Amino acid sequence: MLRAFSLRRTLHLHLRPLKPVKDPLPLVRPLSTASSPSDAEIRKYLGYAALLLFSGAATYYSFPFSDSAKHKKAQLFRYAPLPEDLQTVSNWSGTHEVQTRNFHQPENIQELENLVKESNEKRAKIRPVGSGLSPNGIALTRAGMVNLALMDEVLEIDKEKKIVVVQAGITVQALVDKIKQYGLTLQNFASIREQQIGGIIQVGAHGTGANLPPIDEQVISLKLVTPAKGTIEVSKEKDPELFYLARCGLGGLGVVAEVTLQCVERQELVEHTSVSSIKEIKKNHKCNPVSKWKGPPKSKPQYTTDEAIQHIRDLYRESLANYRADSDESDINELSFTELRDKLLALDPLNKEHVVKVNKAEAEFWKKSEGYRVGWADEILGFDCGGQQWVSETCFPVGTLAKPSMKDLEYIDKLKQLIEKEDIPAPAPIEQRWTARSRSLMSPAYSPAEDEIFSWVGIIMYLPTMDARQRKDITEEFFHYRHLTQTQLWDQYSAYEHWAKIEVPKDKEELAALQSRLRKRFPVDSYNKARKELDPNRILSNNILEKLFPLSDSA
Repeated sequence: MLRAFSLRRTLHLHLRPLKPVKDPLPLVRPLSTASSPSDAEIRKYLGYAALLLFSGAATYYSFPFSDSAKHKKAQLFRYAPLPEDLQTVSNWSGTHEVQTRNFHQPENIQELENLVKESNEKRAKIRPVGSGLSPNGIALTRAGMVNLALMDEVLEIDKEKKIVVVQAGITVQALVDKIKQYGLTLQNFASIREQQIGGIIQVGAHGTGANLPPIDEQVISLKLVTPAKGTIEVSKEKDPELFYLARCGLGGLGVVAEVTLQCVERQELVEHTSVSSIKEIKKNHKCNPVSKWKGPPKSKPQYTTDEAIQHIRDLYRESLANYRADSDESDINELSFTELRDKLLALDPLNKEHVVKVNKAEAEFWKKSEGYRVGWADEILGFDCGGQQWVSETCFPVGTLAKPSMKDLEYIDKLKQLIEKEDIPAPAPIEQRWTARSRSLMSPAYSPAEDEIFSWVGIIMYLPTMDARQRKDITEEFFHYRHLTQTQLWDQYSAYEHWAKIEVPKDKEELAALQSRLRKRFPVDSYNKARKELDPNRILSNNILEKLFPLSDSA
């Protein structure tokens, strides 16, 4: 079903370039209650007025990003027009949404502390929500949410020690832009940059590189605003047990208000784009060898970007004719590769033969994109995830750099066999990345062994259409695909899903099995004990946390 090709764009890593997000639609609902109109309030009402222009729009949109004024940056959500006191909040993939009358955006830590205190007294939910990018909607709850996008400042920079202190609402992109003038950057990035720092660490997000740990490992200390104990600061010196729980705390131990991060020196990287067969990868498989480049490599792409994308443009025109689909072809030359892929898949997303053609076109695109590129780390790292999608990503141990187990390639081999055997219309790519271990106890990559490495494998199905019936059919097919990988691969490889991508089963038996499985891997009792101490009224919790980690009186 899938061609045996691998995309390797490396610093000896798997990478693809980041496409800027377009068309931001800001909307602000600040906490301010001042009697005279503030700048925030003016922006709020302008945002409401702008929404009237989009009264027919659905809530399924990808999250925009704007690096303009603070209050514009605050709103990464798109809202459908609703009654004045009701808003629909949808995640980035459009796979989960809630309607709420309580969406809070404090502008400083004092407002946040007051909000948490008052909410705890009233037992009112304020689930922490960052940029809402998590595919499973782990931060959403209709009972109420708190978003820190208005708390987005860099508070301190120690250039010598390479340490920065930031408010948790700052986005990865904004932080990187602000500290690069000091010659600093983050050690690693996830695939995109719109995440708020508080959110990206709480779900155990990661980049790639067998020597580079998940992003939570960059955290030196946290300032948590808790319902029961007020504002506390945790670090490995002050409270190591809580610190290593809270770094990947899933938003359940307190609202992360400030984060102290260990940064690294900003540096240039060499990105190598190459295409290899599975046989070639097995023969030459190495885990991020270190290379000393003597100046920029001489190999440049043989084809221009326009030439590389031409094949998929031709396939789109051909497919439009075959499916007798109406479409304005005038903009085809303006579309990016991922936009064209979405349009192609939308024509027949569950037809295996059609998906195979699209996958082959993608392989051709990457073959014609082979070559080297030199750039700053914050320009090279990250990649375009494409449009709305269902995704399941698992993490599992694969030995050490000195003694790799080769289970990473075994897993992919068996996954490919599964796709072929079951005739799954699986679109490319299957993403595979690697990280070092994390010491955060709730991280899927947690390990006490310093040299252990982990592989992360993501399977996807795109949602390239707004047609409700089609989206339902794709969703059902994706969960069939995911279920097959779960039953045939996860236990065999000790694989656990990324917290931002885990889905809670509706079936009681399946849920009980998942809860039991999580207990084998994570310190659930310790986590629940901390939850009860810091948030006894569960105002920071939601259905996902309650289902995954049910609290008992003895916890």
